[in-house]
Amino acid sequence: MRHLYCGRSANSRLFLYALLVFDLVSLLFIIGTSFLPRSELVRGLDVTFGIAFLIELILRMAGSRRVSRELLSITTWTDVAAIVSLLAATASEAAGFLRVLRTFRLLRTYRVVQFLREDSVFFRRNEELLIAIINLSVFVFIMTGVVYETQRGVNPGIKNYADALYFTITALTTTGFGDITLPGTPGRMITVVIMIFGVTLFLNLAKVLFSPSKVRFSCPSCGLLRHDIDAVHCKACGTVLNIPDEGAV
Repeated sequence: MRHLYCGRSANSRLFLYALLVFDLVSLLFIIGTSFLPRSELVRGLDVTFGIAFLIELILRMAGSRRVSRELLSITTWTDVAAIVSLLAATASEAAGFLRVLRTFRLLRTYRVVQFLREDSVFFRRNEELLIAIINLSVFVFIMTGVVYETQRGVNPGIKNYADALYFTITALTTTGFGDITLPGTPGRMITVVIMIFGVTLFLNLAKVLFSPSKVRFSCPSCGLLRHDIDAVHCKACGTVLNIPDEGAV
């Protein structure tokens, strides 16, 4: 397990890429079933994914060089929360929104960023954009889960997960149509959090989208890491750069 999780061999790469695909599939499942009624099939799939998550967590702990560091990681405890919620699907719906915390799992895939840089030209060219999209998506779905769990049954404007997602997006973009509001001090505080942190992440994504493309290459003299794609000299110290050319696409 340590070799698969921490190694640099071809088998380790394939294993980590498989986990990345599994994370994405599980995320799509959790988001998709949030819009569906709680049928026996959905509950059964909840338990199946919960068991799969639990097995993966145990294997990750077994392969960790420092179990104490894993225990202090926020992704470990959000995994635990999601696992408990999924395995309790047949008994309780009270902690249903915790399933959305599984989106934090995508943050763990940053461990394979180095492999992706080496193996994928597309990732190297769009790394900042992809990470900005992931950060914003994680925030949106977590806050949507919080809005849904705190407002369902007490707020007539929040009848389902889609309503909560609609409110989160309108608050994040500061559009504020006014057809759905969160009453009371707790509701206003949730709205403030969505606007402050959401707008920050949204602006960061917009900055990446509209700023000139950069290439990651460490300057041999000053260590500056980001340069224009066609840069010949380092903007910080003037050193001649020798940025590898990936060729025409």
